[in-house]
Amino acid sequence: MQTVKVSAFTISFDGFGAGPDQSLEHPLGIGGTDLHAWLLPTRTFEQMNGRSGGTTGVDDEFAREAMANVGAWIMGRNMFGPIRGEWPDRSWRGWWGEDPPYQTDVFVLTHHPREPLPMEGGTTFHFVTGGIHEALERARAAAGEKHVRIGGGVATVRQYLKAGLVDELHLVVSPVVLGGGEHLLHGLDLRACGLEHVRYVPSETAAHHVLTRTKPGGG
Repeated sequence: MQTVKVSAFTISFDGFGAGPDQSLEHPLGIGGTDLHAWLLPTRTFEQMNGRSGGTTGVDDEFAREAMANVGAWIMGRNMFGPIRGEWPDRSWRGWWGEDPPYQTDVFVLTHHPREPLPMEGGTTFHFVTGGIHEALERARAAAGEKHVRIGGGVATVRQYLKAGLVDELHLVVSPVVLGGGEHLLHGLDLRACGLEHVRYVPSETAAHHVLTRTKPGGG
């Protein structure tokens, strides 16, 4: 059955999903890369980047599950790149090179129209100007029987949570203190969003928490 998921979304111990001052040098904000120390060594991450090897265990199992059976992605423009306002040209094609790891349709929330951007490996970025509901409708159609994954960033995940549109939320709490940036849960009532905590699994490098929909969410 198709579900809408936020998977392997990492926050700091003090609740930030990205550090401050995102830039080309710091795509996840200052200190943001440290959040993902649990993911970067895993076998799943290595395979996503065309390499062999990598660690196995709890973190790899969650990373592999996060990538399984995903038929479409949704992300915010901030996750696609650091450019603000009107697209000055078409030269920015994402952070990931010509062969992004998504290998499916990716719907990018933006206020500024842009033609679809087909990439190598089966990824096509579609730029959606009609808001989160339009993006979800298109992603559901593209995904078929597979899952729709909300990739981020923080503002995008918060919008879908507030609207009660997330069926499963997998949060990874990293033992890192950022002290600032984009806070994921500030002011959010996850119960009002229709979610209940159902699973907790610690690893040597992080703590995995899974929440699922148990009742209609907020709006």
